[in-house]
Amino acid sequence: DPRGIYTCGTKTSPPLQVHYRMCQNCIEVDAPTISGIVIADVVATIFLAVAVYCITGHDKGHMSRASDRQNLIANEQLYQ
Repeated sequence: DPRGIYTCGTKTSPPLQVHYRMCQNCIEVDAPTISGIVIADVVATIFLAVAVYCITGHDKGHMSRASDRQNLIANEQLYQ
């Protein structure tokens, strides 16, 4: 607790009064806490990427649809 009255070591200097406010809602963050947050974030990102990949329906052996086919016209019918 750094609150108190401080002087500069000489009797002629005026004392300095220090008021210190502590953060009431602060938490201490150390290295294991930060690494846990980072690991949880990476795992959540991978889980989300896999979920999106599974939901969007990746194409295996793409079946051709009617809209994918082109109807070709023979040359003799082109300029009628």
